[in-house]
Amino acid sequence: MKADPVVETFITPTESVDSPRPVPTSAPKSTPAVRLSNARLAYGQRTLWSGLDLEVTPGEFIAVLGPNGSGKTSLLKMLLGQVALSEGTAEIAGSPARLGNSDIGYVPQQKTMDSGVQLRGVDLVGLGVDGHRWGLGFRGRKERKRRVAQAIADVGAEKYAYAPIDALSGGEQQRLRVAQALAGDPRVLLCDEPLLSLDLANQRLVSELIDKRRRTHDTAVLFVTHEINPILPLVDRVLYLVDGKFRIGTPDEVMTSEVLSELYRTEVDVLRVRGRLVVVGTGDVMDALGEAGGHCHGGDDHSRAETDGAHA
Repeated sequence: MKADPVVETFITPTESVDSPRPVPTSAPKSTPAVRLSNARLAYGQRTLWSGLDLEVTPGEFIAVLGPNGSGKTSLLKMLLGQVALSEGTAEIAGSPARLGNSDIGYVPQQKTMDSGVQLRGVDLVGLGVDGHRWGLGFRGRKERKRRVAQAIADVGAEKYAYAPIDALSGGEQQRLRVAQALAGDPRVLLCDEPLLSLDLANQRLVSELIDKRRRTHDTAVLFVTHEINPILPLVDRVLYLVDGKFRIGTPDEVMTSEVLSELYRTEVDVLRVRGRLVVVGTGDVMDALGEAGGHCHGGDDHSRAETDGAHA
């Protein structure tokens, strides 16, 4: 009697990266895409967060929210292996977090490229395949070309893939950054303010591209943002960081007046207006929420996000 075939949950080099991964219905619980155990991160005497336990399952979409300086960007840097935990452990797909991990795709903020940069869209996307290593044989170059072409097709950027990066709009550049993150066939996508400086149409487009990837390939997503409304329909859970404290749960569990009032230690009102979340505070807390910010009031600026990246 033949044994039942084993269903693999990864893509081999000969498979199309656009093909959904089969998920066995009776298989044991899979390894978490991301696992944090009693994680603590501190800079000197300042603790950003501690006692953080988090398991992100394959295909799960986590929004990471909070005011500037709360440790959102530092969380991504730690998972990328750029910053070491002060205490606890962090794993990506069952292995310790480290630099150059090909299981991770990274989507940064949208930033305008300097004029004169000699880089085409296809070159930028190619860095997602081999930017972390040197030397490719003939077969490796052929596979690289296939992966780059597939990633560009996945985000619908074929028309301008060979154009200079500095000649493209912000939305077009950000599509290519998403393609770059997907080209390495990651298990985890780390997104650091990928909607910043984009108009509403491009915010929606980039969000949908990331959501499509996680649904078709079981890629887990950690999405740092100051603006939750564009991704609210896509989010499974929220990790909210404030002043060394945190709360994890569904948007309905975390984004409430009671929870945010507890985290900010003052009265905060959370309203739903035409399917959008509006957070209202008072005094200094209004300023803090404004910086936390766009997800509350729809407003933020590039310098604030850069401050978060520099100091959080």
